[in-house]
Amino acid sequence: MKIVKKIAFAVLTVVAMSSLTSCNYNSLVEKQQNVDQAWAQVENQYQRRADLIPNLVNTVKGYSTHEEETLTKVIEARAKATSVTINADDLTEENLARYQAAQNELSGALKSLLAVTEAYPDLKANENFLNLQAQLEGTENRISTERMRYTEVVRDYNTAIKKFPTTIYAGWFGFKEKPQFKAEAGAEKAPEVKF
Repeated sequence: MKIVKKIAFAVLTVVAMSSLTSCNYNSLVEKQQNVDQAWAQVENQYQRRADLIPNLVNTVKGYSTHEEETLTKVIEARAKATSVTINADDLTEENLARYQAAQNELSGALKSLLAVTEAYPDLKANENFLNLQAQLEGTENRISTERMRYTEVVRDYNTAIKKFPTTIYAGWFGFKEKPQFKAEAGAEKAPEVKF
């Protein structure tokens, strides 16, 4: 009778463990898929921005003959930013930092380009330029929104894989922590406004 009880207990333990493992595993798969989807949306918005840049550069080029260096920097920064890609499975701190650095370089080049346009009143009044500028501004807002969503799902995923007992299953099945975006250097300082 004791052997039957021990076997029954062992079978019940195995069934309970496999049930818990299955639930936790499925939950982690779902959370990982949410991270992958959020990352894809971040990339989509950065690609949208990259797609707008050639039109913006060509519009500015038509009005400014003395800004070749600025235009070249924008084109080079776009090429670099679009060449740095990350598969959702390769999201690591180092890869995300490299990706973010390339995107930040492009953001800086775009800011320089838009600052240069202030010297060309005809360009600032050009309907095509104004439309492109509005699209770029909207895209920057979309990028910010998608980065925020990515941050939220990564936080949820990272929290889930660290909770007990899920942390055990996460380790067994290879679920690893996903990286977060970091603020740009100098972002902690408010810009100085002078009148």
